[in-house]
This record gives sequence, C-alpha cells and structure tokens, in this order.
Amino acid sequence: MDFLKKHYEKVLLGLMLAGLIGVLVFMIFYITADKTDMENKRNSYINPPVKALTNMDMTLQDGAISRQTSPYNLDLETTNKLLNPLEWVKAPDGSLITAAKKIGLQVAVVTGITPLYLVITNVSSTTNELGARYNISVERQASPNAAKRHPTSHFVSVGDKPNETFALLEVKGPPENPDALVLKLADSGEVVTLTHGKAYRRVEGFMADFRYDPEKKIFRGRRTGDKVSFGGVDYVVVEVNQNELILSDQSNQKKTSLPFVP
Repeated sequence: MDFLKKHYEKVLLGLMLAGLIGVLVFMIFYITADKTDMENKRNSYINPPVKALTNMDMTLQDGAISRQTSPYNLDLETTNKLLNPLEWVKAPDGSLITAAKKIGLQVAVVTGITPLYLVITNVSSTTNELGARYNISVERQASPNAAKRHPTSHFVSVGDKPNETFALLEVKGPPENPDALVLKLADSGEVVTLTHGKAYRRVEGFMADFRYDPEKKIFRGRRTGDKVSFGGVDYVVVEVNQNELILSDQSNQKKTSLPFVP
C-alpha cells in the first residue's frame, strides 16, 4: 500500500500509456479494415460484376430475312385465267392454238452452245539480211468482223510496234529456229509464250444453236448482234454465254433468257 501511495501517479500514467498504445494498435487494424471495405465498395460501384447475356432468340428475324431472299413469285401470265385470259393464235398450218404454250419464245429450245476462241499460233520463222521475222497466226472466232474469224498472218520482229492483238517481246533460243516466242497481248497485257505445235487459246465468246419447232426452223451458230425471226416476231441476240441465250424482242425491247440444258 505504501508503494501505491508513493507511486500511484506513475501507476496511473502507465495505465494511461498502455491504454493509449492499445487504442493506437486498434486504430491500425480499424483503418486497414476500413480501407479494405471502402475499396470493395468502390470496385462494386465502378466495376460491378456483370453476368454474360444469353443469346437472343432471333428466330422471327431470321425467318423474315430468309423469306426476303427467296420471295414468292406469282405467275400472272400462264396460270392466272381471270386477269390474263388465254390468247389463241393461228398456227402455220391454219389451226388455232394457245399462244402461251405452243408458240413464241416459250417453246424455243437451245440445242447447243459453242465457245469461241482467240487462237494465236507460231507458224514459221524466216531470216534475211534484215534479221529474223516470224509468221504468227491470229484467229479471232468471236470477232464481229467475219474476215477476222479466220486465221490471219502477222509477220513481226522483236522491236516492232504492237499490232491490234499482240507485241513480240522476246525470242528464246536461236533466232532462225527459236524454242519459244514471248508475246504481250494488247487487250489484257497478259504475257504468253508460244512454242511450235502448241497454240495459245482463250475463250472470247460463245455462239448458240437453237430450234423453233412450231415452224420447224433451226438456227445455227447465232452470235451476239445476230437477228432472227420466228413466230411472227423479230429478235436480236443480246448475249450468249455458256449457260443461256438471251433474245430481245424488237417491238418492245423485252429480253428473254433461253437456258441451255446439255
């Protein structure tokens, strides 16, 4: 008791210091926990957890798009008899027939389509005091000019100006008997190599054969620009490709495609 009486101030001060140290230690843990809590709240507000969206049901939209790509076509010419009654015409033999089914383009049949080529051939070479010259044959089967559809000879040397079809760029091998000639085509800029016995060939167009049974007419080798007449109508061949023949009615400029089925 005498010790407490003599040193109670020191004891109180020690208790106060111990309490203060405890408070400081508590504050350290409290502040740390508070910062952690604030950081969690900040993350939850700024970067909230987001669940992945489920796939939307686009069945109706996909169906609508699909219907647009393959629309339903109404045939108002051959099947509709209320707004478009059948037309009867006189056949070449004098009988009456329905126009929709037995005459006109509907019964014209394409029987064949033949490709037309550009053919370039190294025919021969000659040498003289001026140097070597080469006979190169050009055949343009699709040309509108009938004369150019047959082989035409061009005598050229290296360095000559280009003609309407090609320019001679290079001679490989001995000039008097070359292994190959290198040409540059005027229309496409393509560089081709000609050797003896192997011509260059390129498809430039097509011609069509077709028949018209009501008048027993057969048309052969018709090209773009040709005129034909059958069923009392004049037509112009607008286009021929590997799959179809397209004719244009001269009276109304209506174009009709006749497919080729091998």
